[in-house]
Amino acid sequence: MRYIFALAASFLAVFLLTRVVRALALKWRIVDWPGEARKIHKNPTALLGGLAIFAGLFLVLWYMALTTPYILDTSIKIKNLWGIFAGGLVLIAGGWLDDKYDLKPSRQILFAIAAALIVVASGIGIRQITNPFGGTISLVSWERVLFWWQGIGYRLTLPADFFTLVWLMVIMYTTKLLDGLDGLASGITAIGAMMIFFLATTTKFFQPEVGMLAILTAGAFMGFLVWNWHPAKIFLGTGGSTLAGFMLGTLAIVSGGKIATALLVLGIPILDTLWVIGRRMFWERKSPTLPDRKHLHFRLLDAGFSHRGAVLSLWLVSALFGITTLFLQSRYKLIALGMLLVVMVGLGIWAVFRRRAEVIK
Repeated sequence: MRYIFALAASFLAVFLLTRVVRALALKWRIVDWPGEARKIHKNPTALLGGLAIFAGLFLVLWYMALTTPYILDTSIKIKNLWGIFAGGLVLIAGGWLDDKYDLKPSRQILFAIAAALIVVASGIGIRQITNPFGGTISLVSWERVLFWWQGIGYRLTLPADFFTLVWLMVIMYTTKLLDGLDGLASGITAIGAMMIFFLATTTKFFQPEVGMLAILTAGAFMGFLVWNWHPAKIFLGTGGSTLAGFMLGTLAIVSGGKIATALLVLGIPILDTLWVIGRRMFWERKSPTLPDRKHLHFRLLDAGFSHRGAVLSLWLVSALFGITTLFLQSRYKLIALGMLLVVMVGLGIWAVFRRRAEVIK
């Protein structure tokens, strides 16, 4: 019942706050104007959606942390919560500036780096990863306590901290680039959080505090999705799209390194992002930050999918591969990742040929 209450409270808080934030964004003219080829909306649409998600999520999160034993435990400590909160706040502040002033990519990335470093400094890190062929691989080869505060040591751990930083940056920019169709990024984030919730509440892993954080995150993005579903009345904005990856990446860490779970849910967007960046840099010889309409979700639209059809199809793929994490062991998750690569390549090839066939007609 506590999980149901948390889901409902988070959903309702963000749903109500999104209405307020949308009104403020329109009043302050912090909107996304149509016009570019990659922008498919026809009317100016409010930004700053991440502000509503952040405020609603953490209002409920801090209430639950102070009133129940289901947030703070062995997997999540008070310093970890402060780190997640501060990192999210940095992303929302940076997102606000970008939504209003359209910052250069070189400045946008500074907020994402700062958020990831704050999380690492709070003691959240990937100290080991599961070897698909048995055992674990330690990522701790050097560790030093930098300082003590209130009896808690703050350490620098290598290469674990570097690996954590790279992981969070990859996931944040995956969800940022994924936010090209109404409801796509927010829906997949909710799916990923639900998969981690189900894993965290099984008898094998049983991490009720992680399950609570995951269900709160899922509820928050579901509440926003009501406003973000096509045709969207408000967009995530830079703060919201990076916050999505920030929360998923952090959940994957605090749940005991459920990296494979996050990879399977976000597998197609991650592979698509790597492909697009590689194509821009090595094939087209241009900056990887320049936007275009060559992401998979845009190719599905060009191939004849409706807006909602493309989103629902990508949701389905993410959900199906996410569900496999509930049943597969590490070695078979590696096989599932390989199958996901095949699905992504197949979808991309089909979309290209379908588009060419439509042009010929």
